[in-house]
Amino acid sequence: MTPLLALARGIDAINTRIGKAAAWLILGAILVSAVNAVVRKVFDLSSNAWLELQWVLFAAVFLLCASWTLLDNEHIRIDIVNSRFSKRVRDGIDIFGHLFFLLPFSILLLWTSWPFFLSSFEINEQSLNAGGLPQWPAKFLVPLGFFFLTLQGFSELIKRIAIFTGRMEDPNEGTGGSHAALAAEAERLMADADVPGGVIAPEEKK
Repeated sequence: MTPLLALARGIDAINTRIGKAAAWLILGAILVSAVNAVVRKVFDLSSNAWLELQWVLFAAVFLLCASWTLLDNEHIRIDIVNSRFSKRVRDGIDIFGHLFFLLPFSILLLWTSWPFFLSSFEINEQSLNAGGLPQWPAKFLVPLGFFFLTLQGFSELIKRIAIFTGRMEDPNEGTGGSHAALAAEAERLMADADVPGGVIAPEEKK
């Protein structure tokens, strides 16, 4: 194993653990929302802190699980187009996209969001809502999330180049998952579209 692939595997392991841990915050957000609703309806009490905590938990899941989503190849793709290309072309598109779109974007967001958090932390910025939460912990999630997404972007670029050059097998090839199902559905739709006249015969629908 080359040093770069070893680095990629280390990044994968870190982001997998972070993603699986952050996913539990969904349960936390559900519980907070449920308790807050019951207290508001039964006791006619409400708290801006509890409401804002739900938003923070959701933001944490979204930002901290993004890198895990990329690792598991579950990010959004235009499957009906992507499935029409050969494996080598798809790998080439991934390399180009990671190098010229994902990494520049994530690095830019990381660079600009750090002062955004730091200025809030230095003044201990508080919520504008009465009884709300401090703002800097939520703002810290932005650079933190894009830091791990940037790391995962480098990991995916390393692996995709290794796959493209034949130095490793694609771990996502033939593993099924949601993209495999979407690709199969895309192929079916494209096959249906090839029917002469654009009309599918009743017996072909069965």
